[in-house]
Amino acid sequence: MSESAFFLRRMNDHIQYLGKLKATLEDRGDFQGSDHHACKLGQWLDSDGPVQSSAISEEARAVFDSLLEPHQRFHQASKLALDHKRAGDKDNMEHAMTEMFKLSAILVDILMKLDTMSH
Repeated sequence: MSESAFFLRRMNDHIQYLGKLKATLEDRGDFQGSDHHACKLGQWLDSDGPVQSSAISEEARAVFDSLLEPHQRFHQASKLALDHKRAGDKDNMEHAMTEMFKLSAILVDILMKLDTMSH
């Protein structure tokens, strides 16, 4: 399997996770999320990701490293959105969701850049 498949698979994992969160926040599910180490993307970030990105180039490893902070912030925003939902605070839930979606877009952009670098 090419290195590219790893980056696209992680992007798909993240998008599926986001979809489950969105469904819960819109009263269509009961997914409660996880911390940034327990999701599939987080598990990859903590295990094979550094080696796979380093195998491409030093620049790819630097791009990989740029995933860590927004990924952690994504999980913080999603937890906040879920907390506000449970509290019945729709305005703050929507604010946290906006932040969650912004951070998700950053993660997808970085993973797409890694995919491009792997070719």
